[in-house]
Amino acid sequence: MNPLEVEINGVSLRLPAEVTTPLLTRKLREGSYEADEARAAEGCVRAGFRVLELGAGIGYVTALCAKHTEPENILAVEANPALIPVLEDTLARNGAAGATVLHGAVVPRAAEGEMGTFHLADQFPASRLAARGARHVEVPLVGFHDLLRAHRPHVVLMDIEGAEAQLFDRPWKCPLRFCVMELHPRRYPPRAIKRIVDAMSAMSMTYDPAVSRGKVLGFRRVWAEGRGAETDED
Repeated sequence: MNPLEVEINGVSLRLPAEVTTPLLTRKLREGSYEADEARAAEGCVRAGFRVLELGAGIGYVTALCAKHTEPENILAVEANPALIPVLEDTLARNGAAGATVLHGAVVPRAAEGEMGTFHLADQFPASRLAARGARHVEVPLVGFHDLLRAHRPHVVLMDIEGAEAQLFDRPWKCPLRFCVMELHPRRYPPRAIKRIVDAMSAMSMTYDPAVSRGKVLGFRRVWAEGRGAETDED
């Protein structure tokens, strides 16, 4: 089969047949693919901001971020090995080859060289760690808090199929200004969502209605009186 070539919101995509499905093709052609995530990312990313994206997939949202900040400010992490060349191709096709792509599954902490079992779902966005299924692959584990210390992001975007609930075990050490995640209520109970919201609040982050919609939940920093985002020091 021929690759699927499509443009959505000014982002050029070329997907090999082995990673496309009828549902994905329909969403891309009608322009609804990751629409809420894309809108949220464009509402958060600004010139000079460093962006950490967890679960970058085919690179659509990554390429949109690169329209608002320098590609060199972006670190995109993806666990599915089949998507890494697609992600890199998307960035190259859209003038964002300077972004850093990291292959690995994000966990709170990981030892150097540690590997984990990653479930490959038929619909690639549903692929994740700690799942049952016929197809599995061993992937590098990447420590989330190590990523924060190394990249020091202003914006964190995450869509890692339920694993995000694990990443709020302690405060994040970075100059965080915005965080956007896709919630997965079927993956974890309401108390896990409460833990996420409570952890964000403890880090001076509040619910952001401007970017939140449906399962996409956004937070933004609450600034002390008389101090704005532009005066914050990294």
